Amino acid sequence: MDAHDIRSSFLQFQRDRGHAQITRASLTPKHDPSTLFTGSGMQALLPYLLGQEHPDGHRLVDSQPCLRAQDIENVGDNRHTTFFEMLGNWSLGDYFKEQQIRWFFEFLVDVVGLDPARISVTCFIGDAEHGIPRDDEAASIWQRVFAEKGIEAGIASIGSQADGDARGVREGERIFFYDSTENWWSRGGDLFTTPLGDPCGPDSEVFYDFGPDHHDPAFGLAHPASDSGKFMEIGNQVFMQYRRELDGSFTPLEQRNVDFGGGLERIAAASLGTPDVYRISLLAPIVETLERLSGTSYADDPHSLRIIADHLRGAVFLASDGVRPSNKEQGYVMRRLLRRAIRTAYGIGLRDSFFGAVVDQIAGLYEDAFPELADRRDEILEVLLREEASFRRTLQAGLKALRGFEGRTLTGADVFLLSDTHGFPRELSVEEAERLGIAVDADWELEYDSALQAQRERSRGSSRLQVAEPS
Repeated sequence: MDAHDIRSSFLQFQRDRGHAQITRASLTPKHDPSTLFTGSGMQALLPYLLGQEHPDGHRLVDSQPCLRAQDIENVGDNRHTTFFEMLGNWSLGDYFKEQQIRWFFEFLVDVVGLDPARISVTCFIGDAEHGIPRDDEAASIWQRVFAEKGIEAGIASIGSQADGDARGVREGERIFFYDSTENWWSRGGDLFTTPLGDPCGPDSEVFYDFGPDHHDPAFGLAHPASDSGKFMEIGNQVFMQYRRELDGSFTPLEQRNVDFGGGLERIAAASLGTPDVYRISLLAPIVETLERLSGTSYADDPHSLRIIADHLRGAVFLASDGVRPSNKEQGYVMRRLLRRAIRTAYGIGLRDSFFGAVVDQIAGLYEDAFPELADRRDEILEVLLREEASFRRTLQAGLKALRGFEGRTLTGADVFLLSDTHGFPRELSVEEAERLGIAVDADWELEYDSALQAQRERSRGSSRLQVAEPS
């Protein structure tokens, strides 16, 4: 199944089980000032997970476009993207672990066609200090659904990621218990950082095993929660069954919820049998367009083509949702995405404008699921072209100035000068310096921040003088 089939099949699968399909949220949260972007499907549903009645009932499903700016630096490998789609379903005080685990396993194996022998899962190991037991209930359900496919699923208690890196996986093990840094959901991160009064609970993550050829021994022994390329997480089922009280204890919720999120791109990659998400039907055509325009093959430079494809896809969706490049908040991230894409394209010979062809490609790929991209095509393209023209001028001037630092170490003051004089973004200065073989001072950020603060002080002093001057 390609990504389009997987999305539509998932939505239909959940509708058949009584879920109401809800409209996707904007990439820019409307009622959550704590974050710049919608980074998960549950974000817009938080009031209902806290107990508010949802107008569409207790079973919901959607496919939510998401953006996680913290992954920008990782884009270029075969699995990271800043923009992705999250398949989601929710039970608001309705069904719980048994139905959720069975349904997701059924969808992966019987609908998508994944080999159940390549699926591994994780569960919460428990926390005696807070009186939270090991999630044997979820593990037992997993053992039963595996057994129904003729697979005996052994259980292993791992603990931390580091413990797993040292231990690895042993014969027959398929269900793995990890601590709260891996298998506990809260808005704060793990069990110990759960905000007071918040719903929280154990989760059960699902991983696809791509085989030993994809293991990187630099990360230790392979296990599901490792950074090795052998395993890739394709879905996470959160069982919200606790609330953190003022005294730091955890008490059971009256309304237990299920919050499921599955990465569409990653499930599609598993369906193809490749850990490279840029081979799937939502990204490969963009890569192919870039290959044709640049004359650079994916085999020769996958890193560059992945960056351009991912960043432009994210920028197109951001533009569709009303974000405009700027030097603040969402606009700053959008500007950074576009400028990284342009700079990377420049490096592989794409010196002329190419945004039109790529925007058309992306709008066509999403015309059924998100027709607003095609409807706003001209508006989106105008936004992107304006930023492209501006940055190409900045890029040429900045690169010329940066080459003047060859043979010496680039300092934070130098980075500030490039930013202040040429409008060259500080991250871009460091990235380009490293690409050109120019050494970068380890403390450049401290010196940069100091220079920036000094400039602000000068600006404030200048403003005070102007106010004091007589007319």
